[in-house]
Amino acid sequence: MLAAASVSRGAPGAAPGLEAAPRELCGRRACSAGVLEAAGRVRGPLLPAAERGSERAPRAAGSSSMRPAGERSVEGDACDGRSELELLKLRAAECIDEAAERLGALSRAIWSQPELAYEEHHAHRVLTHFFELEPPAASWAVQPHYQLPTAFRAQWEPPEAQAPSAAPRPLHLGFLCEYDALPGIGHACGHNLIAEVGAAAALGVRGALEGLPRPPPPVKVIVLGTPAEEDGGGKIDLIEAGAFTNLDVVFMAHPSQENAAYLPDMAEHDVTVKYYGKASHSAAYPWEGLNALDAAVLAYNNLSVFRQQMKPTWRVHGIIKNGGVKPNIIPSYSELIYYFRAPSMKELQVLTKKAEDCFRAAALASGCTVEIKSGAHDYYNVLPNKSLWKAYMENGRKLGIEFISEDTMLNGPSGSTDFGNVTFVVPGIHPYFHIGSNALNHTEQYTEAAGSQEAQFYALRTAKALAMTALDVIFKPELLERIREDFKLKLQEEQFVNAVE
Repeated sequence: MLAAASVSRGAPGAAPGLEAAPRELCGRRACSAGVLEAAGRVRGPLLPAAERGSERAPRAAGSSSMRPAGERSVEGDACDGRSELELLKLRAAECIDEAAERLGALSRAIWSQPELAYEEHHAHRVLTHFFELEPPAASWAVQPHYQLPTAFRAQWEPPEAQAPSAAPRPLHLGFLCEYDALPGIGHACGHNLIAEVGAAAALGVRGALEGLPRPPPPVKVIVLGTPAEEDGGGKIDLIEAGAFTNLDVVFMAHPSQENAAYLPDMAEHDVTVKYYGKASHSAAYPWEGLNALDAAVLAYNNLSVFRQQMKPTWRVHGIIKNGGVKPNIIPSYSELIYYFRAPSMKELQVLTKKAEDCFRAAALASGCTVEIKSGAHDYYNVLPNKSLWKAYMENGRKLGIEFISEDTMLNGPSGSTDFGNVTFVVPGIHPYFHIGSNALNHTEQYTEAAGSQEAQFYALRTAKALAMTALDVIFKPELLERIREDFKLKLQEEQFVNAVE
């Protein structure tokens, strides 16, 4: 794995805009020993006793491992031995803790009123009001209904950066929120927590930068509300509308059963297959009919036989949605829905071609005609960015997060997400986080866990790790360069051209 860089511009080890310690932090608890441990430690009974023992003990803020080589320490009494960047990270964690009650209320409001893809009007209203009312007043420039009826954009930048100047182009960091639910079982994928984590991480970065005694490097903190992940691909709509064009790095985190900086979410293509036959009386003159249900069954069986020749990493799953209306009427119409998944878009195209041959063969054998219609969008596989996930893991471990091994991470089970399409446009990270429950996503038990008080600790700890990683990106130019190089390399491996650049 590529290590996250720690060399900054300017004097050796100095991060731009951080030549002196933020004085107001030196008198606060941010500089007391063990504050980072406190930032990652649950308060009260949120973390069960059985799990407290299994959590890795976070390093104290004063440990030598907290100061990467090349970063200058702050001169002063209480802050001696801690770098400026460390203090900013501590402040980011503090800001998230200070907003914990508001963030928890935000999550609960979304969880308690689940809405399906493209219909998230309540969640949209809750999130836009959250940023509109976030103190101080009007600190976030909020654009409701941004490109889509239930999408939004909220932007913060240092006040000094808002005046016209000859400063270089600001770094644009994006934090993504999801908030659509599943039919019938509500927030069984924890998208209320995704929205909370995205909002919390953005607040943490803003709070840290506001504490600087001088203007920070040019930066814009952008929160994007991205609807319809479960069905339709709202992020893809936003990509096509240009919402990601100017972003440099994007951050998002997803609830799961384990802590993983990356999981190989797969490319996905869905199709609706319709067979048209000819109705007839099933007993009196069946020879006059063309059985569309037979075509559907043949197609299903063709794909089942094809599984023997599929690669172990390919996935095919489907249903027969319509198979006729009455046994004594030969079905003149049938319909199937299938999802195809593969580790890459290149492999997905091969799998899709073979599957479509199975559908057409069924039509030929049954005498029916077939119509194959693709879904609105393909979901791309999530491109890994090792430099970015390495930085995230380093920050997460300081907060006590225990990550699964890299081997488990790269070979574990995964699904698909429209965040994959984002990673073909801009470098990004999509870690997964444990929420205190062994329930599986897309179950009623996970819905309950996603709305629990216990999940709050894990969600906000993840937000802190994202905010700390974003600060690394802002103040470590060499890390940003590596992130961009990783991004370009992965695009080349996928044989895709970034059409947005």
